Amino acid sequence: MPLDVELSVTVMGLGYIGLPTAAVIARTGAKVTGVDVTPSVVDTINSGRVHIEEVDLDGLVSGVVARGQLTASLTVSPADVFVIAVPTPFTEGRQPDTTYVLNAARAIAPVLKPGDTVILESTSPVGTTEQVRDLIATLRSDLRMPGTARMGEQADLAIAYCPERVLPGRILVELIDNDRVIGGITPRCARKALAFYRRFVRGACVTTTARAAEMTKLTENAFRDVNIAFANELSLVADTLGVDVWEVIRLANRHPRVNILSPGPGVGGHCIAVDPWFLVAADPANTPLIRTAREVNDGKTDHIIARASALIEAETADRPVACLGLAFKANIDDFRESPALRVAQALAERFGERIRIVEPYAAQLPTKLAETGARLTDIDTALETCPVMIVLVDHDLFRSVPLEERRGKTVLDTRGLWPDQV
Repeated sequence: MPLDVELSVTVMGLGYIGLPTAAVIARTGAKVTGVDVTPSVVDTINSGRVHIEEVDLDGLVSGVVARGQLTASLTVSPADVFVIAVPTPFTEGRQPDTTYVLNAARAIAPVLKPGDTVILESTSPVGTTEQVRDLIATLRSDLRMPGTARMGEQADLAIAYCPERVLPGRILVELIDNDRVIGGITPRCARKALAFYRRFVRGACVTTTARAAEMTKLTENAFRDVNIAFANELSLVADTLGVDVWEVIRLANRHPRVNILSPGPGVGGHCIAVDPWFLVAADPANTPLIRTAREVNDGKTDHIIARASALIEAETADRPVACLGLAFKANIDDFRESPALRVAQALAERFGERIRIVEPYAAQLPTKLAETGARLTDIDTALETCPVMIVLVDHDLFRSVPLEERRGKTVLDTRGLWPDQV
């Protein structure tokens, strides 16, 4: 559709990816409806406010809502383009759960019309885009599906896969500047989706098949997980040998072909801690390295819990202990799959009211953590009252604390935030 013709877009899911995506698309002049299952989310957005923390998102949403370019709804209406951006968690058995994706496909199926484009952005197991097509086909036998139409016939819908690849804290920038991989059920589908992304993406848009695009996203996150696992495993060895792992990594990285990442208390977030399991589930026999990396990174969290517990038990007086951070990475309010939250929860369940949580991006503690008796506090109070400090997240606020205010504390620094600590 030409840029001078108003495009109608429906974004399914208004979370950490869906809402920024909807707002960025609306800024191009498209008429965007964001659909979510949570009434409070819909009400918040329609009032011009946001329910998640992301740099500059509040101003962008306020503007596009005020201009009538973005509205939120609990129901699906007809549109020209449908973008599915819903969660894809895994089950307790570490099998991918595409329930939300398929439910989104069911929701849009009744309003689809010839000429529409359906794009899945959710990180998904290989083959999910085809499952979306097949589900729509069963619900709308009147529409010709891409890849199944008879020779010489043109499909009524374009169906494609284009995964997000953004960093929390930089989402609005990276939605526009990062390259995108666009995989179509057919080449025609890919080209149509490409035209849509060209409306707001400055980065390169590369077309491929839907299955290749799906595996590309999983590969990117598994690659990062494996490299983080190497750093985390090094930190365990360094602990055993009594060596400063941060110094070792700093020196090793002076080699021109070495670039070791930083260790931490584990790996969190909606992507790296989850997506590698999709590859393992698809081919268990041929993914021992990817599986081991996941186990190393999960095991690092258990190691930190054990070390922190030992430090607290060594403190003879029952004085308070500060856990610094709950988010899965610095300077965001996203606690999904967070190893910091897991550590804090385990310590609070064991030591109860002694645990003080410092999390500048939380107005209150998660319910399960609050039930332990742990309390939310600020960094100044923690520095005044807590002799033991467990650094779990490298928020800028924590980085700014000078040595003079930390001197004499017993510190477990899982992020290398305070290398000068004595």
